[in-house]
Amino acid sequence: MDELTDVAAAVADPVRRDILVMLRDTPLTAGEIASRFSISRPAVSRHLRVLRECGLVRDEQHGRHRRYTLVPFPLGRLTEWLAQFEARQAPDWSRHLAALDTEVHRARRERRLAEPVDTPSTARKKDTA
Repeated sequence: MDELTDVAAAVADPVRRDILVMLRDTPLTAGEIASRFSISRPAVSRHLRVLRECGLVRDEQHGRHRRYTLVPFPLGRLTEWLAQFEARQAPDWSRHLAALDTEVHRARRERRLAEPVDTPSTARKKDTA
């Protein structure tokens, strides 16, 4: 599998997504992460291994504990790839509305310039008609 596929597969699991959210602000030990779940510690270790193998987390040994840290770069690559679909689904309406506003102002200006200008002599002719 390629790196993007590995990252997508890793974040497909809700437990792994929860782990990534936990690590967003601060590194945590495996025990601290496991204590926040109702699943077994070995199951949490397997999730951490998947995240480590695809490059989303890195671990460092601190005494008897492993401290896990988020590595956001692979998520950025996945986000960039997904963005191509978002742009197709949600057009940039602000650009379209700005173009429409410009066209309305241009049409009004052209209409004003095309209208005959009332001079004193044409105004008298209208009054007597």
